[in-house]
Amino acid sequence: MRYPISIQTFETIINGNYVYVDKTDLVYRLAQEHVCFLSRPRRFGKSLLISTLDAYFSGCKELFQGLKMEALEHEWDVYPIFRIDFANGNFSNPDELTLMLEGRVSDWERIYGKDDVYKTLGDRFKYVLEQAAAKTGKKVVVLIDEYDRPLLDVLGEAQEDKNRNILKNFYATFKAADASLRFVLLTGVTKFSQITVFSGFNQPNDISMDSRYDAICGITEAELHNTFFEAIVVMAKKLGYTVEEMKAELKRQYDGYHFSNALVDVYNPFSIINAFNKLDIDNYWYKSGTPTYLVKLIEGHNINMQKLTSRGYESQYFVDYRADAEEPLAMLYQSGYLTIKSYDKRYREYTLDYPNVEVSKGFVTLMANSYLKKDESEAAYWIVNLDRMLRRGDLNEVRDAFTAFLASIPYEANKDERAKDFETHFQYTFYIIFRLLSCYTTLLEKQNSKGRADIIIESDNDIYIFEFKLDGSAEEALQQIEDKQYALPYLQDKRKLHKIGVNISSSTRTVDGWLEA
Repeated sequence: MRYPISIQTFETIINGNYVYVDKTDLVYRLAQEHVCFLSRPRRFGKSLLISTLDAYFSGCKELFQGLKMEALEHEWDVYPIFRIDFANGNFSNPDELTLMLEGRVSDWERIYGKDDVYKTLGDRFKYVLEQAAAKTGKKVVVLIDEYDRPLLDVLGEAQEDKNRNILKNFYATFKAADASLRFVLLTGVTKFSQITVFSGFNQPNDISMDSRYDAICGITEAELHNTFFEAIVVMAKKLGYTVEEMKAELKRQYDGYHFSNALVDVYNPFSIINAFNKLDIDNYWYKSGTPTYLVKLIEGHNINMQKLTSRGYESQYFVDYRADAEEPLAMLYQSGYLTIKSYDKRYREYTLDYPNVEVSKGFVTLMANSYLKKDESEAAYWIVNLDRMLRRGDLNEVRDAFTAFLASIPYEANKDERAKDFETHFQYTFYIIFRLLSCYTTLLEKQNSKGRADIIIESDNDIYIFEFKLDGSAEEALQQIEDKQYALPYLQDKRKLHKIGVNISSSTRTVDGWLEA
């Protein structure tokens, strides 16, 4: 197989005989809509979708031979296409957005005509759309990729308001020129609240959470197993897995995205094709870069991921991003760092969490850096060693590692505004530690009729039941394990069972007592 690494052009993929997961039935369905908006995380195939629509509306029948589209489309009409890609602009430059739009409109005016009566960019764009429809006898198609880039580049800066107003006035054209429009699609990572960018024209049909389009970007499990079966076999052989083990590892690492209450599993396409190309498991999507706007949000908000992922939300709270929101939940969801994990149809509430190991490992390490003032590589190195200690069954090493790690957290982290309530700081510190550890081993929070253990860790040979106390005693923690019968589900398990009570001192801010049974 030839893998389309960094190739986002449909024509290049088809003519170059690169592997292509056939989405053209969904493309055909989408093309019957009118004005649409689609939000998906970065590197999820939005640009390829735009390119595929461009080829379809250009009547490039030959590119769709053998694909699902061939049986669906019979007319292959050619439409005038207006395409804007904001991916390559530097919109922190105050004039960049105006210059880019001015350049695109001027190009179109040279093709379809110009009337000096119209002075503003919006009016000129409207005139050009109407002229294109009149001259060709076909309504026009507008394709806009990464519409939100001019805002994300300057998020929280004075330039954000200026860019927002420019876009709002430009997009208002779609309402005025509606009679000339055949199809409009705007794609991006973030859907900004309707009172901002989209307020100048009739609200587009937001298909981001429309279950019919769950799989229009990304790779479903059926597509993975069918299209990439040979690659899975080759990769399994190289890495020493069975085919089923390889499938499970790919699922654990790259699956887990859900974009509606239908909960269709979607794999990260960027990571999947890179994994098959290199025949190795790695954090390809996360390593491709954490957006600057997200780093700003993490530093600028009091984000407690433990709280964000432990309750239900109606969709309105994570579908639209509002710059004045206290919690940037929508930005985390739309950027792909959180995804839908379950849906309660009675209350129409969604719960959110990290989609997979790749995202969890990368993002929680970033949080460790922000919250605990730990270098990312240092935190990751410590977690890997902790996992090795647990697999060896050496609890003395585990105790010493916990003690040293907690003691090494810089004083300024403990003095942080978020750490004034040390009990909350203590809980969140352990949340970060165990979320990182869960990337390597199986962690459980098992509930029984008498309560829930703080954490249960399962390895091939051992089961560890931990209970933590703050300013109490290790004896008290260990007694709670006994009183609440946390070990009851494991009495017939052949693995070695460890019960560990741990006390943390708020004065020394590290392990003050450790007792095993």
